Amino acid sequence: MQRINIIGTSGSGKTTVSRQIAKRLNLPYIELEELCWQGNWTELDNDKFFLKVQKAVSTDHWVLDGTYSRTRHIKWKRVQMVIYLDLPLLVVFYRVLRRTLFRIFTREILWAGNRETLWRAFFTNDSIILWSIKAFFRKRKEYPIFSKSPEYSHIKFVRLCSEREIKNFLTSLYSK
Repeated sequence: MQRINIIGTSGSGKTTVSRQIAKRLNLPYIELEELCWQGNWTELDNDKFFLKVQKAVSTDHWVLDGTYSRTRHIKWKRVQMVIYLDLPLLVVFYRVLRRTLFRIFTREILWAGNRETLWRAFFTNDSIILWSIKAFFRKRKEYPIFSKSPEYSHIKFVRLCSEREIKNFLTSLYSK
């Protein structure tokens, strides 16, 4: 497969798995977060964002890191494989909490110069932790529908529900 999209909620391991697959298969790595965010945590409007996504997936080889459901009509038109990381809620919650705290205390610079803050992470409606929990349940409902939809019959769907399944999948790439 040469056009792969890794999806899942925040904290599921999309970035780690996407980078590993891109490196193993020697494919360009594309991060939707990088395409979407501008300074001061402002998202691009849909028209500009869609143009960036369209350009990014217009080539024949890539690994796309990110869900962004509103881009599905663009990215899944050409994608060959969708890998859904569906780890247990407690694992996802722990990871997103740990990552958020790390980013806050190290003042890690993210996309477009943005940084996570204690206030944003814990005391606003824009909290990545809150969003992750809400998205977790929505994605669990959506995935079976999309993976069985005739509209997406050209896509090979892979659902990985544990660290062991992820490890085995990645190992299988190395044996090819």
